[in-house]
Amino acid sequence: MENMALEIAEITMILKEHHLLKQIVNNVKGDHQKITGVKYDSRHAVANDLFFCKGNFKPDYLKVAQDKGATVYIAEQQFEEVPMMCGIIVTDVTKAMALIGAAFYDYPQNDLFIIAFTGTKGKTTSAYFTHHILKTISENKAALFSTIDRITGPKPEQEFKSDLTTPESLNLFHDMREAVNNGMHSLVMEVSSQAYLRNRVYGLHYDVGVFLNITPDHIGRNEHPTFENYLHCKMQLMVNSDVCVINAQTAHLEEIYQAARATTDPEKIYLFKQANAKINRAVPIDVVFYNDRDDLRLTEIEVKAVSPRAKALKIDGRYDLSMPGDYNQSNATSALIAAGLAGATYDQTHNLLTKMKVPGRMESVVSKNHGVIYVDYAHNYASMNALLSFLKSQYPKGRMIVVVGSPGDKGISRRKGFGEALTAHADVAILTTDDPGFEEPSAIIDVIDSYIDHTKVQVEKVIDRYSAIKRAISISRPEDVVVLAAKGEDPYQKVRGVDTPWPTDMKVAKEVLKGLA
Repeated sequence: MENMALEIAEITMILKEHHLLKQIVNNVKGDHQKITGVKYDSRHAVANDLFFCKGNFKPDYLKVAQDKGATVYIAEQQFEEVPMMCGIIVTDVTKAMALIGAAFYDYPQNDLFIIAFTGTKGKTTSAYFTHHILKTISENKAALFSTIDRITGPKPEQEFKSDLTTPESLNLFHDMREAVNNGMHSLVMEVSSQAYLRNRVYGLHYDVGVFLNITPDHIGRNEHPTFENYLHCKMQLMVNSDVCVINAQTAHLEEIYQAARATTDPEKIYLFKQANAKINRAVPIDVVFYNDRDDLRLTEIEVKAVSPRAKALKIDGRYDLSMPGDYNQSNATSALIAAGLAGATYDQTHNLLTKMKVPGRMESVVSKNHGVIYVDYAHNYASMNALLSFLKSQYPKGRMIVVVGSPGDKGISRRKGFGEALTAHADVAILTTDDPGFEEPSAIIDVIDSYIDHTKVQVEKVIDRYSAIKRAISISRPEDVVVLAAKGEDPYQKVRGVDTPWPTDMKVAKEVLKGLA
């Protein structure tokens, strides 16, 4: 990466412009002092860094940064412990970090066509569909920031696993700069509600923003305080996009559509829906899709533009999808519209989604004696309910055996949702551990269990996830379907602040099957 630098004068100008600056202390080297790095983790600080004091911050962290050569800090209060450092005191350090991060990396967003997806379910699949299209038609010049992977260039070493759906702002702009330097022309990214709640994308504008759907999720003591706050954060993507694409079948369509109209010309708002679906508000529909066939072997959809501006995209036609489920038909349609807005036409894309797979989504292995085992990242009520409902329709004769847990310290509302989805569709539920964090796995399991109707579902509690998967497969019969839910391809378990290695659910399933053969 090129040598980058900012002067104190430039930093203060940006902060004043956004009404964030309170005061500057110990500025003994003057306004022309340069910083050549930006950090928020003291372990990574080096000489001439600007250090951001964010989160559960302790003065000791700042002293470590100073000892490593950091010369300037930005915080919401002055720290007397570091009299040799210049302090820039602001009203909101997370907003300041996003703005200064963008400036330090020389506004890489201006050199990328950015398509962003938000929604309770479908973000990752839609983003992968879109990225696959743009990558193919641009000779691999499309970047991807998703829940699973971050791809900043065409080489294998430029692809790595994500730790957050939307990275911290400094990481986000660093990776955007990397993408630009690697010759990328476009970027497809997921934008979580947490990204807005935590100001990770503060000040960032998108060429295309896509709103897929919303159901209650991420509501709890460490996340959104209310559903209204969750919805508000989700809608910020509409407010900050040049062109908005909205699934007209989403709940709260009225609020979402009005949020889009607040800052966007109605001619730049595209709404889509399934052809026969009824919606709650009279809005101008631009694209409809028809379900021609949907089973485990093949999913076919027909996409039809119904407004002049949608017809101009030239995306009309039939498409085969590699990923079954009616919810994936909607995801694919959103991706085709988004890619169409980036210049992709039917002639270029009609055969691109046929073999497209998303890691950790609807992955399966067939066994002779123990049915079919599916691994899927379904991690909230909406995605779990959609997944189990579809698989139940495909395997009506066998039992549905589901292995699932719920994360600790976040997503508290998911526990009730899992219980309700299991009650509606499962025959056997094996409740187990999934990223317990600082909570006791047994306590999380008990909460999920409290929302399951035991007259409809046989429930077992197996704390150890490996043992739970083994139990599910061992009791399954040839006609049954086993669903290993919520972790997808995750290669670790988050336990008391430590990422503990986990072989992935699919590897465990294959190992168990080998042992049972």
